[in-house]
Amino acid sequence: MRLRYGRGRTGTGSARRYGDRGQAVIEFTGTIPVILLTIGLLWQAALTGYTFSLAGNAADEGARAGAVGGGDACASAARRTLPGSWQGAEVSCGPDGDLYRAKVTLRVPAFFPGAADLPIPVTGDGAALDERSDR
Repeated sequence: MRLRYGRGRTGTGSARRYGDRGQAVIEFTGTIPVILLTIGLLWQAALTGYTFSLAGNAADEGARAGAVGGGDACASAARRTLPGSWQGAEVSCGPDGDLYRAKVTLRVPAFFPGAADLPIPVTGDGAALDERSDR
């Protein structure tokens, strides 16, 4: 039996090549959701790590400012270091022995900062030697 394919060529074994036509497109189309899901998960992991970094830095800045200026200076310095999408931070400051401590709690954004937050709190702690004379 001779089968035809392409531009009029005939041959024996050509039926397999003709039957697989378009298979790569179908397989690629099937993997697109997996690729997009993986990219989304990696992006969310990066945002979570960035939020941890922001919380720690804000707590350190707040503790340094609070060690010199007290509670109001601590909270304002911690909030000042945060980007706009993370301004809803919970900041607590106070003395602890010879140290002045700051704790900053942020929510991890879902895919895009400012859109919606995941119910995952991220906490950063900072401390500095209390330099206030009125303690």
